Amino acid sequence: MPFREINSKMIEATIAPGQRLFSQRGAMLAYKGEVSFTPNMQGGQGGIMSMIGRRVAGEATPLMTVEGSGTVLFGHGGHHIQVIELAGDTLYVEADRLLAFDGTLRQGTMFMGSQGGVMGMVRGQVTGQGLFTTTLTGHGSVAVMAHGGVIEVPIAPQRPVHVDPQAYVAHHGDVRNKLSTALGWRDMVGRGSGEAFQLELSGSGAVYVQASEDKL
Repeated sequence: MPFREINSKMIEATIAPGQRLFSQRGAMLAYKGEVSFTPNMQGGQGGIMSMIGRRVAGEATPLMTVEGSGTVLFGHGGHHIQVIELAGDTLYVEADRLLAFDGTLRQGTMFMGSQGGVMGMVRGQVTGQGLFTTTLTGHGSVAVMAHGGVIEVPIAPQRPVHVDPQAYVAHHGDVRNKLSTALGWRDMVGRGSGEAFQLELSGSGAVYVQASEDKL
């Protein structure tokens, strides 16, 4: 179910009988028609194991199930919204950045420490991003939130992309990430953000970068 962008901070979703979507609780701004909003306790399309995984990961952003017949306007906190279309691949994104997504997409979690080993764990501690991240897989639309707008940066083989960790929003494709720096350990102590650290993404896919270093 595609989302229609009303402006940079608001989207509209059309709900049809037999379809559903999931959204962050409190993200509904207005709606028309016969639409129901139900607190979701089953971890989205991923079921109970997805819910358990998110709670273990600290990725337990409350969701609601949206069903019925009508249109719904979504927005949250005045954040900029980026709509990402998935065509059978997987999107990696922190749960608190999810505004709404198709009910056809399967939700799960992934341990970021597995990408880059110890450095993956260091990334979580230093940047404030979780050691786990939420995954959405399949065909459908995802609306994510960011500060100051988002740009999609392609990642090609042999051409890695370096991103300020605080500006990272999400990525998709066959991509590996690791935390890198040109500074020594003593120079890094006491710095929790900024150019002392870079998130290096390599492989084939794309990364979404926000125009700010602020967390949501």
